Amino acid sequence: MGSSHGKLQLWGGIECTVNRVDDSYFDQLRYSGHHDRSSDLELIAEIGLRVLRYPVIWERAESQGRLDFTWSDERLARLYALGIEPIVGLVHHGSGPPHTSLVSSCFTEKLSAFAEQVAHRYPWVGLFTPVNEPLTTARFSGLYGHWHPHGKSDRTFVRALLTQCKAIALSMRAIRRVNSAAQLVQTEDMGFTRATAGLRYQADFENERRWLSLDLLAGKVSRSHPLYRYLLCAGATERELGFFLEHPCPPDIIGINYYVTSERFLDTRLHLYPPGSVGGNHRERYVDVEAVRVCAEGLLGPAAILKAAHGRYRRPVVISEAHMACSVAQQASWLSYVWSEALEARRRGADVRAVTAWALLGAYGWDRLVTEACGQYEPGALSIVNGVPERTLLVPFLEKLAQGQLPETERGWWTKPERLAYEPHDAPASGAAIAAAC
Repeated sequence: MGSSHGKLQLWGGIECTVNRVDDSYFDQLRYSGHHDRSSDLELIAEIGLRVLRYPVIWERAESQGRLDFTWSDERLARLYALGIEPIVGLVHHGSGPPHTSLVSSCFTEKLSAFAEQVAHRYPWVGLFTPVNEPLTTARFSGLYGHWHPHGKSDRTFVRALLTQCKAIALSMRAIRRVNSAAQLVQTEDMGFTRATAGLRYQADFENERRWLSLDLLAGKVSRSHPLYRYLLCAGATERELGFFLEHPCPPDIIGINYYVTSERFLDTRLHLYPPGSVGGNHRERYVDVEAVRVCAEGLLGPAAILKAAHGRYRRPVVISEAHMACSVAQQASWLSYVWSEALEARRRGADVRAVTAWALLGAYGWDRLVTEACGQYEPGALSIVNGVPERTLLVPFLEKLAQGQLPETERGWWTKPERLAYEPHDAPASGAAIAAAC
């Protein structure tokens, strides 16, 4: 039986990452110029979008210990007047103002205090994402060393993850003291990992780890959880893990961020790859590559992932980010593919509410994982040309999606033989992993 919650909706989102590298903060809203252009919101409203992921970013609001809501006051008032419901995000791949970080004990209390002030200031706002993609941010900041505090260990990763998840729970508690009906829209990048035969154990671990932030918030990480021992070995205490059992904060809506790069393949055939791409774990060396570039079967696809998320948590799910750096025609093909997959997940019984056209104003520097200022620009539905947003040919496509129509598009490159960049590997997901995903 399919979803009984009306038609699939089109939501929108503005790339609003404010991440820290060493002592520098990289602000996507300034790079795109949206910081200085409230008129962008009229252009977005004209597309027909009525729900928009929108920032009230902690690092932007707090400067030198003082809060300034002037910018967000104007923008949220404009959204209200336009009839657009915001999903307010407070931290987006960030680590807070300079006086705190993802490994600081004060992060949770300080973010929750900020969240409460936001709720008081905008009592009409009902949807919140206190921390975007906590697991992904913990990996990039604590495991891979890309962002502050530049950790490269399981201990730093776990500390950053627990800090963010507790901050989400405390922030929602604070928000609900002001607005008891406020809902948590929790986003997370969600893919799937396959591997050559000898690395199935690592793929199985990563396929379990991808749920950790949502499992913690849902109060699922008890002693019987497959990664409970891993968390303890990486520095978590039973008391810390017990907090989430005693104070669960399950998302009201689960947002799945899905990219063509979200699905991975772990390959021990090192001779196929440039030496600089080889990494590994404490046991062996391998390459972590986009599955679409090497797996003969192609992508597993978001339908299976949406179905898995709904089945695991029994909560409504959405695609909360769908974007691709490519031609406008292929961007439309990607959104068409994701939309069709969302409809398929609904047909298979998942309560899928929406697909979000992400990065409406484009994004900067993601080709280098936002590790340097500004960086290469990827246009969105609106392309920034000499500081002015111009409508691309993606806009008419989105307008039709917003009306519930799915226009025909050209075939996506990720379905064609030329998608393969390396010797293909017949890597179907293992039985246990398929059960976890689907």
